[in-house]
Amino acid sequence: MTDRLTLAATLTGPDAPGTTAALMGAIAGLGTEVLDFEQVVLRGQATIALLLGSLPADLATLEDRLAGTCARLGYRLTITEGVGDNPPRHDRVVVTLLGRPLRATHLAEVGRIVTAQGGNIDRSRRLARTPMTSLELLVSDADVGRLRPALAVAAAELGFDVSVSPAGLGRQGRRLVVMDVDSTLIRDEVIELLARHAGREAEVAAVTERAMRGELDFAQSLHHRVRALEGLPTSVFAEVVEAVRLAPGARTLVATLKDLGFAVGLVSGGFIEVVGPLAASLGITHVHANALEVADGRLTGRVAGPVVDRAAKAETLRRFAAEEGLPLSRTVAIGDGANDLDMLAAAGLGVAFNAKPAVRASADTALNLPYLDAVLYLLGFSREEVEDAAAMR
Repeated sequence: MTDRLTLAATLTGPDAPGTTAALMGAIAGLGTEVLDFEQVVLRGQATIALLLGSLPADLATLEDRLAGTCARLGYRLTITEGVGDNPPRHDRVVVTLLGRPLRATHLAEVGRIVTAQGGNIDRSRRLARTPMTSLELLVSDADVGRLRPALAVAAAELGFDVSVSPAGLGRQGRRLVVMDVDSTLIRDEVIELLARHAGREAEVAAVTERAMRGELDFAQSLHHRVRALEGLPTSVFAEVVEAVRLAPGARTLVATLKDLGFAVGLVSGGFIEVVGPLAASLGITHVHANALEVADGRLTGRVAGPVVDRAAKAETLRRFAAEEGLPLSRTVAIGDGANDLDMLAAAGLGVAFNAKPAVRASADTALNLPYLDAVLYLLGFSREEVEDAAAMR
């Protein structure tokens, strides 16, 4: 192909049904080969890019037919004669941008960084326009390990979110998505909801905040906080389950993942007495959390069994993946606190969701918007596809 004459045509004009049929019909009898065809429509204006091969000996006839058809359709036409096909793309990565709003400043900096690292943005598409804007860029000649931290710094400085993942078959197929619960799947901290019933919420919340920032050993802090629950009746669990507030987009995320046949799991430093019913209400079967010791219908102020700390969360991710027959490369972990760091590092994609600074700095990508279903955009699914799945449910 490298030594064959080809013709590149760019057409811009009002989008209307039948445009493609008219264009292709005009040149159909010339034996022309379509090597590439791309089209994008923005606010009723279409841009069509054609790459044609097997050109007729009388090239002027082909060009005249394209020009005549474009004139009738009200399209502007640019034709470039040359040799060969599109160059092969190597070292391809997918860059997903999210912003509310996503500004020209953000895209300018992304483009500058990609170019500075020797990459090129080959294609793009919009994944969502509400309640945020999300764009997916296909970048060639780029290295994930170098591009990801450079873009993460820019995103943190300019106020948008970005994810960088390898392109190719690795983005396709079934995955396991494992989430933390407190301040991730839900907007609350379960232990604080329990402590509210004991009149000690503020005390417990202060310890929780320090533990999630990584300032305190999680196991020790958990035992300290659980002592504040001593004497509460077990009936408090049902009240707390009713009080739990899902994160915006949490139900959509879980339902869509299940529609796709993905496996979903919850692993929590909270308590199975609340996390279990919550998981059941969402149809999630992979669940692991701490258990509270009970005697005579009341909490003893102690944890029953080993504490689910950061090492246990990572091990739970591995166990869930093994049960699903999936390699760790096909897992996604989502969390917000220091207790999630090992799990985020072990997963194929670790997502820090409205996380503490240390977690944002360590994760593969950080989402700072409040919508948990934005994780779907990182996996390559568009808002329209999500809404279509919901309509069919």
